[in-house]
Parts: sequence; C-alpha cells; structure tokens
Amino acid sequence: MRETATRSHVLVIDDEPNIRDLVQAALRFHGFSVDTAETGGECLAKAREQRPDLVVLDVLLPDISGFEVCRQLRDSGDEVPVIYLTARDTPSDTVTGLSLGGDDYVTKPFSVEALVARVHALLRRARRDDSGGDTDRDDEGVLRVDDLELNERTWTVRRAGVPIELSPTEFRLLAYLMSNAGQVLTRAQLLENVWGWDYAGQSQIVETYVSYLRRKLDPLGPALIHTQRGVGYALRTRDSA
Repeated sequence: MRETATRSHVLVIDDEPNIRDLVQAALRFHGFSVDTAETGGECLAKAREQRPDLVVLDVLLPDISGFEVCRQLRDSGDEVPVIYLTARDTPSDTVTGLSLGGDDYVTKPFSVEALVARVHALLRRARRDDSGGDTDRDDEGVLRVDDLELNERTWTVRRAGVPIELSPTEFRLLAYLMSNAGQVLTRAQLLENVWGWDYAGQSQIVETYVSYLRRKLDPLGPALIHTQRGVGYALRTRDSA
C-alpha cells in the first residue's frame, strides 16, 4: 500500500520532451511531486526505487511499449495507478491497455487540465480502495447489481450475460453508480468522482453520459438508472426501484 501523503508523487513517462515537460509543469503547479522518464526501462527502474503514487505512461516508447511496462508492473505485484497517454484510440487498443492493468486512458492531443483532473480522480479512487471503502466489490474486483456485472480488473461489463462495450468514461461512471447502488448521487458528486472536476454548472456532461449508459443497458432489461429530479441519479435494482 502506498502512503496517501498530501503531496502525491507522480512519475511521467514520455519520449517527447515537450509533452513530458508540459505535463510535469502542470502537475507541479497543482502541488504534485513529479519525476520523469523517457523509456519503459527507465520507468520500471524508477517505479521500483521511488514507489510513486501514480504513473502517467505513454504507450509508444522507444524501447518497450507502455502496455508492456504496465504488464511488468502488475506481474511484479505493483498496483500503482496508471494513466496511459496515447495517439491510438481504437477500441481494441483501449481494451488491451486496460485489461493489462491500466486504470485510465487519455488520447493525444489532450487538455492538460483534463489530465490533471483525471490524476486527482484516480488518486481519490485509489485512496478509497486502500481504506477498504468499496464494500460492494468481491475478491475478484467484480461488482454485481441485479443482472448487471462489472469487472474492474478486465474492464468488462455484462447484463443478463450479454457483453456490453463501454468507453472508459462510461465504464467509470457505471462503476461509481454500482458502487453506490441505491443511493441518489448528485451531479456534483458524479463530476468530482468520475471526471475529477469541481462542480461549476457542467451538469450537461453527466446527463449526456447517463444517456449513453441507458441506451446500452436498457435494451437488455428494465431500467436500472433512475433520475431524481433536481438532484441527480441512482442505480436501483428492479425490486427497489
């Protein structure tokens, strides 16, 4: 378990100096301790030495791929949260990276502010996991609500046994709703915990992604995501809805 110190340490790996320096400067501005590396081998060495709280990892590196770096970290027992940076955003690439143990995906070109928000959100989630707060997960990292099943280790979702393909953001939103099944979650809570943003009248993005989830889940059974008018959303089973 990593220490949840106020000043979290982030390791940034990218072989492009301008991107590396930009991300480093932005994270330091927001109060993080930051170190950088240019290659996968250097990343693995620094991860062993420094025990960072989070790794921002480019997929296309000059020696070994970011996917292989993440695989080696996980094989060694290192569960440090990993955010991939990549110019490749095909569904197969996303599934490959996340199934190897990555936690999030940011596509180049990207907003530095959005990346910093993802770092904040992922660190908050990691701290909740360390404190044992996610009581709905079983030992395999699987969440189940009614006939809906979400596996956080393989980044797969099934309803009534039917596989459902979700984007990384849709997956994070559904995981948070399932972790708090039966509770009404405000738009501000969803923005903070899924997107890492402070609430600033940006509820439209929440409504948009809830709509995306409903389109994928509702054809397979009764509605599970319910709107509490003027407040937010709740995921409820058919018996409790």
